[in-house]
Amino acid sequence: MPKSAPEAASIAPEVLAKYEPVIGLEVHVQLLTRTKIFCGCSTRFGDPPNTNVCPVCLGLPGTLPVLNKRAVEMAMRASLALNCTVHDHSRFARKNYFYPDLPKGYQISQYELPLATGGWLEIEVGGAKKRIGITRLHLEEDAAKNLHEGFSQSATKAYIDYNRCGTPLSEIVSEPDMRTPEEAYAYLTTLRQIMLYTGVSDCNMEEGSLRCDANVSVRPRGSREFGTKVEVKNLNSFRFLQKALEYEIERHIGVLESGGRLFQETRLWNQAEGRTVSMRSKEKAHDYRYFPEPDLLPVHISSAWREEVRRSLPELPEAKRARFVSSYGITPYDATVLSETKELSDYFEQVLQNSFSPHVSPKLAANWIQNEFVRLAKEFGKDLPYGWPTYGDAARLLERLQEKIITAASAKKVLAHMFEKGLSIDEAVRAEGGTTPLFDQDAIEQAAREVIAKNPDNVAKFKSGNEGVFKFFVGQVMKATRGQANPQAVNDIIRKLLSS
Repeated sequence: MPKSAPEAASIAPEVLAKYEPVIGLEVHVQLLTRTKIFCGCSTRFGDPPNTNVCPVCLGLPGTLPVLNKRAVEMAMRASLALNCTVHDHSRFARKNYFYPDLPKGYQISQYELPLATGGWLEIEVGGAKKRIGITRLHLEEDAAKNLHEGFSQSATKAYIDYNRCGTPLSEIVSEPDMRTPEEAYAYLTTLRQIMLYTGVSDCNMEEGSLRCDANVSVRPRGSREFGTKVEVKNLNSFRFLQKALEYEIERHIGVLESGGRLFQETRLWNQAEGRTVSMRSKEKAHDYRYFPEPDLLPVHISSAWREEVRRSLPELPEAKRARFVSSYGITPYDATVLSETKELSDYFEQVLQNSFSPHVSPKLAANWIQNEFVRLAKEFGKDLPYGWPTYGDAARLLERLQEKIITAASAKKVLAHMFEKGLSIDEAVRAEGGTTPLFDQDAIEQAAREVIAKNPDNVAKFKSGNEGVFKFFVGQVMKATRGQANPQAVNDIIRKLLSS
């Protein structure tokens, strides 16, 4: 392949400003199925090399693929969550190329008739929102894994683990709508969050279940013509994606400014050297000699099946953020942090739902969960939902804090005991030197009777239909028991006494 002009090491800002980058991403998402897309072999990660294989995924003669229905369903979930049109009919195709990680000599993918097209997602960069188009989402099988290091003969031989071969993938191809590495970073972050919310993938980049190829070119600002596109393959971290794009943009501009010529090629990011390196000339579609897969029937998606999958979708991050702001009165920033993962947003809402009268303030819960709870979870290595306080215990801690029964400093110490040792709130209070919460029904009832006897006017108001004074009675009984009574028991006993 002809060499381009020398690459610029550093480009002046005024020269960079003359050009506009054009970026599109191809993201491979491994679908969270137990078995492979065309056979019954396990997709489990970390098993000994070449143990999860069979004649089908090894491409032995005479074998036939059988489509995994669960993989299709998960790809539909991803498509609908990305606002794509899921088509009634799609078809698999053979993508022909020869490489050691592809035992059949071809990959089963989709080409002319993909599963879904025409979607979009919204990103936010620097406070500005932008819609990024999604060209298509199609199904395909993964290739095997080439291993080049760590073996006795790695200097002269390549090793191949076929466990991954045949794992179901959704390839999600964006429109070339991104103009900065920051936008590409935001797109991949948003896409990953949506995939995690829908449960279609664990998106673990270290294990290869989320991989990204970037297509990048530059053009003079104001031009409508695209420049020469270069693909950067297998970017397996968000940081590498951004650094590779920054490098490529400067490289392209340096070549053009020096009078050189860019060539369409595939490159790899070399993290150790902080640069991309040429891998091969970029193939075009005709190089793969696509034709319809003869061993698989076309895929038919009925409207009933499509709507069933649509109804099963969870509330997605953007909608959840908006609801948190409108329903709970928290700030957009707090809503963004709390909805970062589905598990964290569910925990926040469950704590609120498990609080008793007086209910925990959403703002207080938001502040403590995203700060103290998250900090202690990281400190003690506790992932949601395991190792976190139960919803009820968390609510009771925040109730006491809100009612000023305990100080913020004491609450932090109690919470630390709950995270570090897995203690309930009662056990944590005792560990911190407090008294055991009062659960004795007779003692609570006696305190409630005394409060009611001292406030006949409020009793009359309650019996005339003023439900608001009920909180007054609860608060007074909690104060009388020094916050040690079970809030639910207090509610039940007061309501029983006032209704008798």
